[in-house]
Amino acid sequence: LCGIRGVSDNRLYLYVYGKVISGHIDPIEKKPVTHYRPGSAIYSIATTGCNWLCKYCQNYDISQRRKIEGTDMSPSQVAETAMEYGADGIAYTYNEPSIFIEFARDCGIEARKRGLFNIFVSNGFDTPDSVNLMDQFLDCITVDFKGSGKQEFVRQYIGIPSADPVFQTLKDIHQRTSIHTEITDLIVPQVGDDLESARRLCRFVYDELGPETPIHFLRFHPDYKMMDFGYTPIETLEKHHSIAKAEGLRYAYLGNVPGHPLEHTYCPECNHVAIKRYGYDILSWNLDKTNSCKNCGYQISIIGSLKKNNKRGSSVFRIIQ
Repeated sequence: LCGIRGVSDNRLYLYVYGKVISGHIDPIEKKPVTHYRPGSAIYSIATTGCNWLCKYCQNYDISQRRKIEGTDMSPSQVAETAMEYGADGIAYTYNEPSIFIEFARDCGIEARKRGLFNIFVSNGFDTPDSVNLMDQFLDCITVDFKGSGKQEFVRQYIGIPSADPVFQTLKDIHQRTSIHTEITDLIVPQVGDDLESARRLCRFVYDELGPETPIHFLRFHPDYKMMDFGYTPIETLEKHHSIAKAEGLRYAYLGNVPGHPLEHTYCPECNHVAIKRYGYDILSWNLDKTNSCKNCGYQISIIGSLKKNNKRGSSVFRIIQ
């Protein structure tokens, strides 16, 4: 399915090991990650292939490609490139990183030697063995739900039987590792915007991961095989946000809606704006040195202090043929 592994001489090979199809310097908030080292610049890389067949994938030219190609880069070269471009960490993203996890692990180990952190942007459709490997090098993961994991949606628009393995992966990560975790949920109008499914997802996050876990409801835009669908209505996203708050989640966000007030981090205690954002940019930082609210002293669950890295947003390379 993923198109990047095969058997030769009774051995399983990862054909995309060292084949980087895209490299870009991104703001960490683009992943999206809002509660881990905010303001950082990250070197985002990908290989070809994916274990999902999302009909709306915005990176389909990478993820659905079944030709093995890319720039040859060793793990140490990946880490050195991140350093050269002033990145604070490396993100494995654009396609599903767990399919090339051996390469990601080796890059991640080299990154840590140089003081860099590592992030996965993952669909979470992983195995316990993958989680064991993640624990060797990963600092942060954003797990992307689509349509809140509703079975009818994932069967028709992703091509998987159910999202149950994603829920199990999150349990495994929470119980067996110290990896910082954030959740996203792509809300697709008409077919992937069911409010009860969103409520079940939020209850799972609250019960299994904890109320401090950030959740991001992302606006859908037409792409790939779903160009006849419209953008997610803002009011639909706001309803999902309200459900998250009603279920006890303290940090709920809307994504892909620059300028919306629900991009901000609000103090759960006094409701003052703790971090004001516009898109991927941080406009104001109203926390003290311990990441506590300056208005009431409530401790905001953020790892790291504000990083003002002006290297964010430059292309290193991208191979599209």
